[in-house]
Amino acid sequence: MKIRHFLTVAALSLTAGLAPAFVAAETIKVGSTPTGVPFTFLDVEKNEITGMMVDVVDAIGKHAGFEADVQSTDWASLIPALNSGRIDMIAAAMSITDERKEVVNFSDPVFPYAEGLVVRADDATVYSQSLTETAGKVIGVQQGTSFHKALEAMEGIGEIKVYENIADIMRDVELGRIVAGVADQPIMAYQIGQGKFPDLKMAEGYEPQISLPLGLAISKDNPELLERVNKGLATIRENGELDALAIKWNLN
Repeated sequence: MKIRHFLTVAALSLTAGLAPAFVAAETIKVGSTPTGVPFTFLDVEKNEITGMMVDVVDAIGKHAGFEADVQSTDWASLIPALNSGRIDMIAAAMSITDERKEVVNFSDPVFPYAEGLVVRADDATVYSQSLTETAGKVIGVQQGTSFHKALEAMEGIGEIKVYENIADIMRDVELGRIVAGVADQPIMAYQIGQGKFPDLKMAEGYEPQISLPLGLAISKDNPELLERVNKGLATIRENGELDALAIKWNLN
């Protein structure tokens, strides 16, 4: 009996001593789009999603106690994937809107954001907020965005063509298939600045109509994760990490 007791205690002690080595770090599944440069995009050399919002989640995770498993997800599938439990968080160029807040929770604002108008570099038109200059032509917009809904509510503008991603919008403007494209100003300006669309420019005279901050989206069923993310976000804002990331991605 004494031997059995000794072996039992020894086994428990050994198990307890080894347990910490086998405890895996908590992993949060994060959905990010592969075409939202510089916020989230596919690094073809590493074959992984990168960008400012990915860096933000990684920085928050260091303070909130989790590691991010970033998964490539197309824009239209982000919220359905979150609410079905396939991912735990959305880190993308997603603005905080009242409509989206009805179906997901958002973190505190991460970065200011507005739309822009992209046209060919040889387009001398001075575009107004009304966009009546596009009448009789075709204007592109990304599906499911706040900008899409804003265009649909406008009168006297051109035909609206809907795209799945910003790269396709910019390509069709460059090819002359559409006269202009409305999408995320930081993303388009970054792409042009990187020389990827040498025949494009941000339209002269156009002033943004919608200015909404970006946030990290989390399921309404996970308030605990939301609290942890907001605490981590507050930390990286206060210690300067967030500003440093904006500088890294040429957004400051």
